[in-house]
Amino acid sequence: MDLTRTEQRNDRATGLDEKSPDAVLRLLLDAQMDAANAVSNQMESIADAAQIAAETIAAGGKLAYAAAGSSGLMALADALEIPGTYGIPPDKVIILIAGGIASLHRLAGTYEDDASQAARDVADVGLDESDCLIAVSASGTTPYALAAIDEAKKRGLKIISIANNRDVPIFDNADVAITLETPAEMVAGSTRMGAGTAQKIALNLLSTLMAIHLGHVHDGYMVNLVADNIKLRERAARIVSAISRCDLKEAAQFLHASGGSVKSAILLAAGAKDAEEARRILESNQQRLRPALSELKEGLGSR
Repeated sequence: MDLTRTEQRNDRATGLDEKSPDAVLRLLLDAQMDAANAVSNQMESIADAAQIAAETIAAGGKLAYAAAGSSGLMALADALEIPGTYGIPPDKVIILIAGGIASLHRLAGTYEDDASQAARDVADVGLDESDCLIAVSASGTTPYALAAIDEAKKRGLKIISIANNRDVPIFDNADVAITLETPAEMVAGSTRMGAGTAQKIALNLLSTLMAIHLGHVHDGYMVNLVADNIKLRERAARIVSAISRCDLKEAAQFLHASGGSVKSAILLAAGAKDAEEARRILESNQQRLRPALSELKEGLGSR
């Protein structure tokens, strides 16, 4: 049986265990860079996926991730960071990882082969046609991911599939297929390395572009972050200060008046009479700060 790319050993790994530590690390790093470059020819597919994800969230739907093993960890990292970074409600970002919490204690095992559990997981969180599923699998053949797709498709979800081999089953029912053809691994079959690196980059790009579409990024600032600790409250004040060109003390005051909303604080700094007006302007502009600022400026000019 022919080995898929994700199961093959990279030819540069010959004699790897005989080389100096520096030489080993340089070879590993080069392989990581090659894996990262594998993402570059999937920009159109990633953009299409981000558009679907943004439309799903904007319409009140859920974004669900389904994966197993190392791919599950890549999906988990992306999904867990979205609510805090971009202010998307946690109940709108669903994580389906083979084995559930148990897999975080022991990643290996039979979890990824449990197709029936995948179907139950999709059903248990109540996913429907208003939602979107992102399925991730290095091989593209993982039973858990495939079964999650099958159940999601029955329920009418949009499907985004990510894998590191071409022409694999995970793409059969995909609305968007993201094929990350990473080189053979330096440690054969260890997809946490090259394949995982490419997956994480692709997911970073997808979720960040989604947030931009939703209006949660302005001039490179995360203007919809959830400031729930000291570091993030300080960051929020710096963001308000940088965009509004006010000092940090004023920024903190505007944040307090806005109830912690960075976007509303920026509108207050720009002249909104109160937090209610700021919220109204944001709502009329689908939470997008740039057109909200333009509307406020026009309104101030006519007062």
